[in-house]
Amino acid sequence: MTARIGVVGIGWWATFNHIPTINDCAEAEVVAICDLDQSRLDAAGEKFGIAARYTDVAAMMAAENLDGVMISTPHIFHTDPAICALNGGAHVLVEKPMATRAADGRAIAAAAKAAGREVLVPTGLNFEEYTAKAREWVANGRIGEVRHIVCQMGSPLHDLMAGEPMLETADHLFRPPASTWADPTKAGGYAWGQMSHSLAWMIHVTGLTVTEVYCASGLSPSGVDFYDAATARASNGATIALSGASTVPKHKGMHTDVRIYGTEGMILFDNQKASIELWRLDADDDSLTLDRAEYDGALPVQVFAKLCAGQDVFNASNADCGAEVTATIAALYKSAASQKTEAVE
Repeated sequence: MTARIGVVGIGWWATFNHIPTINDCAEAEVVAICDLDQSRLDAAGEKFGIAARYTDVAAMMAAENLDGVMISTPHIFHTDPAICALNGGAHVLVEKPMATRAADGRAIAAAAKAAGREVLVPTGLNFEEYTAKAREWVANGRIGEVRHIVCQMGSPLHDLMAGEPMLETADHLFRPPASTWADPTKAGGYAWGQMSHSLAWMIHVTGLTVTEVYCASGLSPSGVDFYDAATARASNGATIALSGASTVPKHKGMHTDVRIYGTEGMILFDNQKASIELWRLDADDDSLTLDRAEYDGALPVQVFAKLCAGQDVFNASNADCGAEVTATIAALYKSAASQKTEAVE
């Protein structure tokens, strides 16, 4: 079966990553695209040879008999097209953050359950082999009960979060708009834009959720969070330290560093060092060398293609995980504004 895929939101990431990745997959093909801007539709349609072009999601769903829909609209416009696609019988890949309000994240998860469809949020680290190993170590009790987590992430996005053109996209068909990434009124900022990756990894690996958070942030020239420092409490009472930073040098790339401390040992994950390690109190340690250190944006899209084609795949970043990430980051921003500890909805 070759899955029929539609794409909603024809901008930078859709044309740089999502559509080309599907075009390289034997399991799926992009047969329709949807955007409010006809000129963008025409530019992408001509570049990728896609004739079916829509400005209305419901119309696309009614006409195209889609197996899957990929949504890469601006952050604040994920919810309605996701629910529309789910109600139309399609699996949905919705870009991170899955939503920007806790209620919207829960609504997408509820719609997926009601429709019997999958939502995949492309937080790519979740789909790596080393992540499965870390999750296995935790599930098998290799570190005992989780009692403390340090979850740190940094990205080379100082230009984007400051409202400037992203340097490395100068020759791309489209460029990331400042209105999505650098506007505090439209869910711009580092936590929405990037910490959704590290939080999704932490939640997926540990099986824990966040119940309350206190956050202090440092702002970019455009007024969104450049830096985030937060303390949080997990659902089992464990303590969590969360950190994010936008000003990693461009030539070094994104880094994610997570340490999970338990009653019998700990897990150390560092994508830059290309390693994940298990250290135990009894010295019965283990480790796994990573195949690659750099972030692979194609990996979750490839999993989505297989999912839509009916293959048996594991969705490592599903709607429930996406909803928990959304609710956590919403509380983080609420705390940064109130300077109080805020409960996660």
